[in-house]
This record gives sequence, C-alpha cells and structure tokens, in this order.
Amino acid sequence: MSRAYNSSLPGVPEWLNKGDNGWQLTAATLVGLQSMPGLVILYASIVKKKWAVNSAFMALYAFAAVLLCWVLLCYKMAFGDELLPFWGKGGPAFDQGYLKSQAKIPESVMWNGDGTLKKAAVEPLFPMATLVYFQFTFAAITTILVAGSVLGRMNIKAWMAFVPLWLIFSYTVGAYSIWGGGFLYHWGVIDYSGGYVIHLSSGVAGFVAAYWVGPRPQADRERFPPNNVLLMLAGAGLLWMGWSGFNGGAPYAANLTSSIAVLNTNLSAATSLLVWTTLDVIFFGKPSVIGAIQGMVTGLAGVTPGAGLIQTWAAIIIGIFSGSIPWASMMIIHKKSALLQKVDDTLAVFYTHAVAGLLGGIMTGLFAHPDLCELALPVPTRGAFYGGKGGQQLLKQLVGAAFIAVWNVVSTTLILLAIKVFIPLRMAEEELGIGDDAAHGEEAYALWGDGEKFDATRHVEQFERDQEAAHPSYVHGARGVTIVL
Repeated sequence: MSRAYNSSLPGVPEWLNKGDNGWQLTAATLVGLQSMPGLVILYASIVKKKWAVNSAFMALYAFAAVLLCWVLLCYKMAFGDELLPFWGKGGPAFDQGYLKSQAKIPESVMWNGDGTLKKAAVEPLFPMATLVYFQFTFAAITTILVAGSVLGRMNIKAWMAFVPLWLIFSYTVGAYSIWGGGFLYHWGVIDYSGGYVIHLSSGVAGFVAAYWVGPRPQADRERFPPNNVLLMLAGAGLLWMGWSGFNGGAPYAANLTSSIAVLNTNLSAATSLLVWTTLDVIFFGKPSVIGAIQGMVTGLAGVTPGAGLIQTWAAIIIGIFSGSIPWASMMIIHKKSALLQKVDDTLAVFYTHAVAGLLGGIMTGLFAHPDLCELALPVPTRGAFYGGKGGQQLLKQLVGAAFIAVWNVVSTTLILLAIKVFIPLRMAEEELGIGDDAAHGEEAYALWGDGEKFDATRHVEQFERDQEAAHPSYVHGARGVTIVL
C-alpha cells in the first residue's frame, strides 16, 4: 500500500480516494466561482449604472445567506432522511463526526415488496464535508439566478427575507424530489446536474417573483444599457469555465462520465452561442455581446440535464436547439404575448434558464445513451431515440418538469405574499429614481454614465453649483474655471 494511503494516517481513512476528493473540491470551487465573483460581476456590469451596487449586493448576500442556512438546516432537507415523499427531515450538518464520515447520497432509500433495495445510494470516496459544500454551491447559484429576474427594483430588505425562505420551501423540495431520494428520484426522472432542480426552478421562480414585485420604472424598461460591457464578458467567462465543475462534478468522481460531461458542456455552450449570434446577425444586422452571453447561458443550461449521459453529437444538437428556441421565445413569442410583456423579467431568466432547462430535460429523454446511463445512474435507462422503454423515460421527464414548475409557482407566490405583509416588495418610486445611493448609500463609479454623451456645459454648471454651496468665496473664471478668492 502506498504510504499516502497508509491506514495509520488519521486524516486518510481507507475509503478516501485523494484524487476523487481533490477533484470534487476543485469542482465545488469552480461552481462557487460562478456565483462569487462570476454572477456578482455579471449582474453589476449588465445593469444600468445606477443599479450596479444593488445588483452585485443581491448576489453577494444570497451566496453568504444560503451557506449558513445550508449547514444549519437545508442540506438534510434536500438530501437527508425522508420526511415526506418530496421533502427531507431538516437538521444541522456541522457535527465533526458526520462531516468526517464517508459521503452517501441520498441518505433515504426505498425497498421493494420482497425486501430488496429498489435503488442503492451512491457512496463517493470522499467525506461528507466535501459533499455538503459541493451541494451548497448549487443551492447558492440557483438562488442568485432568481435575483436576475427582479434586478433594478426589488426592495433589498424583502430580498434578504426571501432568500432563506425560498431556499427552505422551494429549492430543497426540488432537490430532494429529484436528487435526494424523493419520489421522482425513485421513479427514474433524469436530471444529471440541475436542468430541472436549478435552471427550470430558478427561471420559473424568477418569472413569478418578477410578476409579484412589479416592473421597473418605464424609463428603465425602455432604456437599460449595461454599464460595463467588458466586465460583463469577465463575469460570463467565469460562468462558462465554472460550468466544467458544475457538470464535471456531478458523478462525484474523476471518472469517464465527468470527462464526457465536461466536453459536452463546453461544446453545447459554444454551439448555442454561435447559433444565437447568427440569428442576431440575420434578423438585426449585427452581433451583440449581450446576445452572445445569452446564447452561451442557454447552451450551458440546455446540456446540464444530460451532460454526462449523451453522446457528443447530441450535445451539438442540444446546442443548436438551445441557441434557437430560447431566442425565438424571447424575440418572437414574448412580443406577441400580453402576459409575457406584462412581467418584467430583467435579465430574461425565464427564457435563458427555464426554457433552456426544460428543453434540455426533454432532449435528455430523447438522447440519453444506454451505455452512458449505465456508467452514471443507479438504475440503467435509455432515451426514446434508442428504443426499448425510452418512450417511458421521455414521459417521466415531462412529468418531472411539470412538478418543478408548479411547485415553484405556488411556493414562490406564497413566500412573496407572506413577505409583503411585513415588507414592501418593491422600492419606493423616489428610490427607484435614484438607485444605489438610495438603497445602499453607495455608488459604483464616481463617473457620469448610463451611456449618455458627455455634456460639458451641464456638468460644469452642476460643479459650479456644488462649489458655491460648499464655499461662498468661490467665483468663476473663463470657460468654467473655478478660482478661490
């Protein structure tokens, strides 16, 4: 036995695989970087200048709040022992004995009538501490994605109340039902790495939240230019590269499935980005950075339900559909629907995540390869494209999507209506006109902005008024130069 795995070493138990543990911690860090600082940067830069601080802070707060709630209560609600067929028993996950033990997921299993195990739990070769943190990063990014729908007007205090409540009553239900040993898990719904639990969930919840919070002021809806396009690309880059941990970490091992998942993930993202950009050029005459980022996100969300379970040519097909169907839903269907136009989804999270996640889940039901499923799933299955009982899998995918969508509509609505009793969901009109300074007493840049051309006369006049108010002995020389007497 290698000295590194000597059982006499207290920090290296016999079951621990250092390679798997190292990869899982790396994957968790990559997913964490998607949120902090990835989405913090993306949100801060993609919005109007006056909302940069508020948008970044919503993501930052959610990341921190979710972690505390996760170890206090929510990990076991999502992956612990069964309380209900769709919900686990909550409890703390910070006991050192528990965290040092070998990981096991899910903790609740079901038995057949003859006493045999219906679906065995997975026991990765790393400790529970690694698993708890890895799953936290998924919970955090899901909650932050919901924020994208309500940027630019939600009361920050209402958001601070919303985050833990939505995590408890919405996210944990979806995670337990599909991943944690719930009824959809045992029925055989496939969600390889979060197409339903994360993307469909956040997209639907974001849309519902946008409805109840209400729209931005009309001026912001009509003109909402990003304040820093280059920083947008930096945030989007962290999101894209972090997705290798997102889908590469889902098998809980550095194995064949993780390698295939990483390749398929990046290929789908690239294909979707190119398709979205091509459609922009065809219909609008020019490509845009925002459009390219949206295409990238839809490709990533679309491949997530089956990244390690599909052949690479299927990842390209998913990329093509992920770059075109969400584009059409946003650019065509949205403009023809009174309901969709009424709801002000700031960053179009419904289209880029819910539509793409649903599309990916359905296409996984079509293209899940039986050999790849055998490598990764407790119970082998196949997509409809490969015959056999694949048609049943497609039906399961549709039912699983319907449950996640309906639960998020109901739970998000009830949570926001409860918060509204105590805290206004939307900022006051005066605060909406001011932005960050009213909400936080801070501003992102000491610059003029929001895309206007520099008006020297207007800014000199404002400077002169400020100086007069501050020092009565100032007088003005030629061309606006200020002279102290």
